[in-house]
This record gives sequence, C-alpha cells and structure tokens, in this order.
Amino acid sequence: MKKLYVGNLPFSATEDEVTQMFGEHGTVHSVALINDRETGRPRGFGFIEVDDDAMQGMISALDGKEMGGRALRVNEAQDRPRRTGGGGGGYGGGDRW
Repeated sequence: MKKLYVGNLPFSATEDEVTQMFGEHGTVHSVALINDRETGRPRGFGFIEVDDDAMQGMISALDGKEMGGRALRVNEAQDRPRRTGGGGGGYGGGDRW
C-alpha cells in the first residue's frame, strides 16, 4: 500500500467525496483529511492510502484536476522526519518571545 498527499483541497471537501473521486482510478483504502488542531477547521490537504499499482495512475489523472474551483496537487506522500527531543533552548518552538 502507498500513501498519496493531496493538497489544495477545497475546505468543504469530505472524505466521501475524495474517496469517490480517487476510487474511479483504483482502490482507496483510507482517506484522512487534516484539520487544524486549535480551530478544528479543515486545512485543505489530506492523505490517501491506495494500492501500489494504482498510485501512478491516480497521480497522472488527478494532479491538477479541479475540485470545488481549486486545482488539486497530488503526489506520493513523503515520510516526515521523526522529531527528536532536546534543543530549542526551552522556548517551546521559538514562536513566542
């Protein structure tokens, strides 16, 4: 199984709509649309688990395709590097002074 990144989703997109759109091009095992932790509002991107053999076809067919007036960005998801503890000087991310 492979994971796709889908960006530039309309904020109104639902998991069912995304499943249906991608399901036309292969088997979709799961859809996770990402919401903001603080507000709970959609962030406009998500991840889709698909069969290995369907991934390239989905990228070719759906990258740039319009959904809700927005051109989707579809590519293979990259593993995020694991965060390590320590560092930061105790500022909690450096955003606040």
